[in-house]
Amino acid sequence: MAVAVALVTGAVAVVCAVALGQPVRDPDGFLGPTYVRLPLIAALLLGLDVLPRAALRARTSRAPAREVVAVARERWPWRRLRPVLVGLAAFYVTYVAYRNLKHYLPLLRPGVVDDELEATDRALTGGAAPAELLHDLLGTDVAAHVLSSVYLAFLVFVPASLGLALVARGRSRDASWYVTALCLNWALGTASYYVLPSRGPVYAQWQLFRDLAETGTSRLQDSLLRSRLLVLADPEGTERLNSIAAFASLHVSIVFTAALIAQFTLRSVAVRAALWVFFALTVVATVYFGWHYIVDDVAGLAIGAASVLLAAWGTGRFRGRAERARADGTEQDGAEQDGAEVDAVARLRRALRRRPQVSPSGS
Repeated sequence: MAVAVALVTGAVAVVCAVALGQPVRDPDGFLGPTYVRLPLIAALLLGLDVLPRAALRARTSRAPAREVVAVARERWPWRRLRPVLVGLAAFYVTYVAYRNLKHYLPLLRPGVVDDELEATDRALTGGAAPAELLHDLLGTDVAAHVLSSVYLAFLVFVPASLGLALVARGRSRDASWYVTALCLNWALGTASYYVLPSRGPVYAQWQLFRDLAETGTSRLQDSLLRSRLLVLADPEGTERLNSIAAFASLHVSIVFTAALIAQFTLRSVAVRAALWVFFALTVVATVYFGWHYIVDDVAGLAIGAASVLLAAWGTGRFRGRAERARADGTEQDGAEQDGAEVDAVARLRRALRRRPQVSPSGS
């Protein structure tokens, strides 16, 4: 399903690019082209898994490079490496399509519905702007810095959680579920932008946020506004991408997705609790800084839940109990077999190192 989502969103992005006479841009090109960056990301993830283990073995070996190769072969046979590469590729194609379709939004849907979303917000909160209520409750200085850190942490959280899911041993089905859900988040979120194109309170009602302390989030908001104005003024003469769209909140949907899947798959109470706290603070930050209206966050919750359910269906989580048990048993047997092979190879290598050397004369 993740591959299918990547192909569909990629095709839609290409069609829109051709219709507008616009290129399909690599949104994070400062790190190099995709054909360079993807192998580097994969190599980094594999290195984090292989190198520490190889370093432990190298203490008793005279050939550290051989230890790295040996551990890599033991830990990452092709049958295990292939789904990781497929997952990375599907995620990245979907993400690139999402960023480009978001860029085309003001060109294809120039009207915005911020007035309607603002009126809905005020109706829900008794006439006051939700951001103003949060500013009065939390203040505009210390809380701004704390919530800014939470909001910007999302930029690291997505690739880090993706990488950890893909390299976790014995969790290939959980990783498939998570990667597929992330791809669905990008795709459904993009569709929501076109259903209700909007800018968000910080751009539609900027005066409500002028008393906030300057933070990394406020600087990011200024940068995104400059990019949008450049795109609207001369879409063919700038390399900037428009990244402003309020409905729905993908910060909320993706963190909600991660917390939900962790709740179902991880045993660690501390990790699950940390994710739910991160989710709650993210919701507050989106409204506090004016990125989103309340309705945007509600829609983000719906997209996150839908993505988790669709990905669960697409990756076989709803199969019958007997079939699921057989699949779990097969995966566990495979993991145990891999572990037994690793142990056997390690024992053989230790035995070879301890074997006495025989001189040419036989003495």
